[in-house]
Amino acid sequence: MEGCTGKMQRGLDFLEETLGNLRAGKASVNVLAGVMVDYYGQSTGIDKVASVTVPDARTILIKPWEKNMIAPIEKAIVNSNIGLTPSNNGEEIRLTIPVLTEERRKAIVKQVKEEAEKARVSLRNTRRDAVELFKKSQKDGMPEDEAKNGESEIQKVYDKFSAKIDVVVAAKEKELMTV
Repeated sequence: MEGCTGKMQRGLDFLEETLGNLRAGKASVNVLAGVMVDYYGQSTGIDKVASVTVPDARTILIKPWEKNMIAPIEKAIVNSNIGLTPSNNGEEIRLTIPVLTEERRKAIVKQVKEEAEKARVSLRNTRRDAVELFKKSQKDGMPEDEAKNGESEIQKVYDKFSAKIDVVVAAKEKELMTV
């Protein structure tokens, strides 16, 4: 049962992380989470080679610890396809977050719903595996009522995590659609 709850929690955590990386028209360092920079032949996260801050709601400021890293960081941002164009003044890189259009907001909400469905599929698969385990245990000698109780407990855990997914998705939709 604990393994089932843990798997469901990891699925929910992954959804929250994925949704946190979606650009909602507000500056967030999470936008750069998957961007990797070539640092002396090693693929490294931007946060490992520079200070990344959000000075205001529409700007991300990147201050490399080494000046020679400005060009590789800019190249990594452009190649990452996050939809932001870096500009630098020789010492720091600025990313200005554009205001989202209504059409873009709706496209991101659609993406949020797709990610939520992936999380729900993961929950259903975990529930199915746990129920099959109870059915197998019942064949191996577990009393029927104990197996049924286990299945109903699994369903309760599934319902709880499914409701949490709904809350996370609703909050992200509200964030995206608020102008």
